[in-house]
Amino acid sequence: MIQSYKKKYQLADSYDAIIIGTGMGSLTTGALLAKEGKRVLLLEKHYTAGGFTHVFKRKGYEWDVGIHYIGEVQRPNSPITKIFEYISNGNLKWADMGEVYDKIIIGEKEYNLVKGVENFKNQLKEYFPSEQNAIDQYVDHIFAANKAMTKFYAAKAIPVLLGKLLGNFMQKDYLKYADKTTYEVISSLTQNEDLIKVLTGQYGDYGLAPKKSSFVMHAAVVKHYFSGGSFPIGGSSQIVDTIAPVIAQNGGTILTNASVEEVIIKNNKAIGVKMADGKEFFAKTIISGAGVINTYKKLLPTAIAEKHKLLDKLQKVNPSVAHVSLYIGLNGSPEELELPKTNLWVYPGQHDHDTCVENYLNDLDSEFPVVYVSFPSAKDPDWSNRYPGKSTIDIITLVPYELFEPWKDSKWMKRGESYDDLKESIAQRLFEVLFKQLPYLKDKIDCYELSSPLSTSHFVNYDKGEIYGLDHTPERFRQKFLQPRTPIKGLYLTGQDIVTAGVGGALFAGLITASAITGKNFMKKIYKTY
Repeated sequence: MIQSYKKKYQLADSYDAIIIGTGMGSLTTGALLAKEGKRVLLLEKHYTAGGFTHVFKRKGYEWDVGIHYIGEVQRPNSPITKIFEYISNGNLKWADMGEVYDKIIIGEKEYNLVKGVENFKNQLKEYFPSEQNAIDQYVDHIFAANKAMTKFYAAKAIPVLLGKLLGNFMQKDYLKYADKTTYEVISSLTQNEDLIKVLTGQYGDYGLAPKKSSFVMHAAVVKHYFSGGSFPIGGSSQIVDTIAPVIAQNGGTILTNASVEEVIIKNNKAIGVKMADGKEFFAKTIISGAGVINTYKKLLPTAIAEKHKLLDKLQKVNPSVAHVSLYIGLNGSPEELELPKTNLWVYPGQHDHDTCVENYLNDLDSEFPVVYVSFPSAKDPDWSNRYPGKSTIDIITLVPYELFEPWKDSKWMKRGESYDDLKESIAQRLFEVLFKQLPYLKDKIDCYELSSPLSTSHFVNYDKGEIYGLDHTPERFRQKFLQPRTPIKGLYLTGQDIVTAGVGGALFAGLITASAITGKNFMKKIYKTY
C-alpha cells in the first residue's frame, strides 16, 4: 500500500516536479526545488525512504546501510557542509571521528591515515622516509585533479548552447587526470609498491582497484577525507528525517511503497509517471534518481529509448562491483567494548590490490581482497541514548554478483537453505577477520545478519546489486550522456551516476540537476544564505 514518509498525507492535484527514488541525489534535488517554491513529489519503491542513506532495525538494534563516514563536513565553509545545512535547514548535525579516520592494515602492518593535509603527509613520511618527495607530489596531484573537477561538473549544469561553446574547454583539464588510471598516476611518482598499496587503501570506497579505476575518482575520495571523517548524530536516518520537512514545507510529499513502472512520454516530452498499481501522476518536470541503467532500460518505453539510441550509450558503461555486508549486534556499550571510531581496511600481506582481486575472482575461497570494518555505534554520540548497553559493527567485502545469481528469482528472506548456507560461510570468514583484529569481542556477539547483492538489488533496485552505480573507469568520465539533461524534454537524471560514487557525489548531483532545471547558481545562493 502506498504511504507517505512518517505521516498521513494528502496528495496535491498537481506537482511541479516528480522525483523517482529517495536517495541522496533525489533528496537534494527535491529540497533545492522546494526552497524555490516548487511542489515536489518523491516516489520510493520500498517501505523506507533514503536509498543508501536509510537504516534498518532488527532484534533491538539499528544498522546504517550505506553511510559509514562523511568527509568535508568538519570544515565550516566547505561546499558539502553548506549544501547539507541548506537542504536540512541547519538541522543535520555531525560528530567528528577523531584524528585517525582510516587504518590501513596490510598483512601484519598498520598505517594510520590522519586528518589534516600536513599531518597526513608527515605520518606517511614516517612510514616511508625515503619517499618524502613522492608523497608531496602525490598530494599536489590530488589537489590539482580536484581543482579541475569544479569546471568539469559545472559544464553539465550550464545551458545547452553555452555547454556546446564552452563544454570542451571547461572539461579538458579534468579529463587529463580522468583518462589515467590511479595506478598510472601514482606509479609515475614512486615505484614503492608498499606505499602505492597504502595510498590506494581506500579503493573500497569506490569499488575499483588501482589499475582499473580513474585517478579522478581516487583523488575525490582522498581529498574528501583530508579533514577527517564524520558521522550523522542520531544515525544516518537523520539525513532523510531533516530533509523531508524542508520538502514538506512547500507542499511536497515523499511516498513509500510507491513503485514507478514507467515514465509517461508524449510528443518526446516527459509529462508524468505510471505506477505499478496503474495510478498516474503528472508534472512538468520528471527527475529520475533510479540510476541511468534503470532509467533508460526499465522506466522509458522501449521505442523512446531506441529512438534516442540510449541503450547503445549504456553499452559504454558497466555497473560497479557488488558487495556483502555483515551487520553485527553486540552486548555492551561502545565504551565498554572499547570500540574504535576509526575504520579498518584489511588487506592481504602479499601482492598489489589488483592481483589480490584477480586471485579472489579466480578462487573465491582465497583471501578476501579487501575487508572494511566500521563501528557506527562508536561514531554516533547519541547511540547509547537510543540503544543503551548495545553496540554495532558493519563488515563489508566485495563479491561478484554471479555468486548469488542462482537465487535472483527467489523472494527476499525466503531464498532457501543453500542460499543461507552460502551466506553463513561468508559471515564466518568475515568474523575471522574481525576477531584477528579485536579477539576480545568473540563472546560479545548477540546477533548478526549478512546482506547479499540480492538484498541490494531488492532495496535499491540495482540489477546486479552494485553498490556504487556505474564503474569509475577512465572511459566512464568520457561519456557525455552522464549528465542531468536527457534527450527527452522535461526528463532529468540525478544521483551518483552523473557525478561520482558515494553520498558526496550524489549530493553534488542533486545540486547540478536542480541548477540544470532552474538555471540558477545554487552554490552561490547557498553561500549567501549560510
